[in-house]
Amino acid sequence: MENAITSLALFLKEKRKLSSLTQQQLADKAGVGIRFIRDLEQGKSTLRMDKVNQVLKLFGQELKPGPINRDKLLNE
Repeated sequence: MENAITSLALFLKEKRKLSSLTQQQLADKAGVGIRFIRDLEQGKSTLRMDKVNQVLKLFGQELKPGPINRDKLLNE
């Protein structure tokens, strides 16, 4: 799970920088707080999915359920 969180954090940070947005500007555009953006980019694992989707929506993306490898999870 950590790998997915890290990937999300890196994706958003890269997209924000490519869009020449500061963290504050991204927060304002997404309608979330600056602390949420900081936590998101730092890979905090306990964030609200609806707020994550508010940010991702700006880049044409969203989180949604997907298949997992249950055997891998049970052996970790």
